[in-house]
Amino acid sequence: MYVRPNSDVVARGRVLQTWYREQLKNQLPALAAKWEPRIGVQAQDWQVKLMKTKWGTCNIEARRIWLNLELAKVAPHLLEYVVVHELIHLLERTHNERFRGLLDQFMPNWRLHREALNGGELAAYESFDLG
Repeated sequence: MYVRPNSDVVARGRVLQTWYREQLKNQLPALAAKWEPRIGVQAQDWQVKLMKTKWGTCNIEARRIWLNLELAKVAPHLLEYVVVHELIHLLERTHNERFRGLLDQFMPNWRLHREALNGGELAAYESFDLG
């Protein structure tokens, strides 16, 4: 990664944020290819944005999934959990019993991943949750 020597903090932050975005977006095709057929759904669009309170969000009508840019900083299995979580929203809109049952079916250890995300270093700085 290259940052111009005379750049200010804001410019350096933008360079770093762009790099994180690229890293995260590069992981998404493999995760989608792995999980969409297993779950039996397909997202039409995957996007990345910096979110203050959520790790991810799903627009069911547009079949668009947004992932928090901060996920570029977490372990790959935690990103995978968020991907699975959001894909399951294409089957079940709310976090109800059916939703939890589907998570249990596809990723039995999802509760550990959720705890790691919501109790981890990043969560200490912000109040993140899965939406």
